[in-house]
Amino acid sequence: MEKIHGAIMPDDRITVPSLGADVRAIRKARKMTLVDLSDALGRSVGWLSQVERDMSYPSIADLNRIASILDVSVSSFLQVGVAPDEAGVVVRAHARRPIGSRTAGLTEALLSPDLTDDFEVIHSTFAPHSHLTEPLSRPTQEVCYIVSGQFEVALDGTHFLLEAGDSFRLRGEQFQWWNRHDTPCEIIWVISPPIY
Repeated sequence: MEKIHGAIMPDDRITVPSLGADVRAIRKARKMTLVDLSDALGRSVGWLSQVERDMSYPSIADLNRIASILDVSVSSFLQVGVAPDEAGVVVRAHARRPIGSRTAGLTEALLSPDLTDDFEVIHSTFAPHSHLTEPLSRPTQEVCYIVSGQFEVALDGTHFLLEAGDSFRLRGEQFQWWNRHDTPCEIIWVISPPIY
């Protein structure tokens, strides 16, 4: 076991080098101020500011609370087996940061090295016969590319059936999705600003 950022972590799991910037990006995407998040955590604004600038490191308990409040998986703040010279530049297939999912049948991973850019790239796998039960909208611009399978999406109530090689764009519209087929569907999303 190795002690990382004030918490005991398994040797092959460490917090991402961009932890502070990622927390800040997700906090801003949630339209939360430093005061909002620090109050929710029961920590000082100064402490949180230092975390976001990588001058202080949260314990695993704090990290879990941050993830919970920001509605992301704590695993999105951890990385697996990344070579030091590749950190922040290369994302190996085996070392993608799982984002977690709030929707049954949806598995997502971050393809971007971190959340420090004006956009993020996400790999999503939609299980057979999965769907988003309630329409949602988010304050983002997104371009989505269907890698494999078939996918149905409703944008402001207009339905589109998409297949591998097709793409679509979202600009804050209300959307809902379905994979009504017997095979998984894989999609690459480019999202601005980062929301995970």
